[in-house]
Amino acid sequence: MATASKEPPTKDASTKSVPAKDVPAANGVSGSNSNSNSVRVEIFDQVYNLRGSDADYILKLAEYVDAKMRAVSEQTATVDSVRLAVLAALNIADEYHLLKRGVETPSPDVRRRAIKLASALDEVLQDTRRTG
Repeated sequence: MATASKEPPTKDASTKSVPAKDVPAANGVSGSNSNSNSVRVEIFDQVYNLRGSDADYILKLAEYVDAKMRAVSEQTATVDSVRLAVLAALNIADEYHLLKRGVETPSPDVRRRAIKLASALDEVLQDTRRTG
């Protein structure tokens, strides 16, 4: 995953997600993974420097979280960014669990197809054993 450091908000909103130069920390240690990239992102008007092995993926995640927070802010009357972050996290967790449930419990059609394919594979394997 990514690690983060928070910066004060910027006045220029055009820095939505801009890759940043990797700047070592004051003590000379740049993090646990020296091969990781540093990416500057903005999530709900807050700038963060995130480190991870895949800058494009980090940008994509940050854009997703920003979009979720903005969608929640449009639907609620709250302006507290912590509350918005928690509500966005709950929405993301809901999406995750619905997708996870769908993967863990396949539809009846998928089960029927899997049984049919397993039977066909068993037939082929038995024929191969007889002739081989």
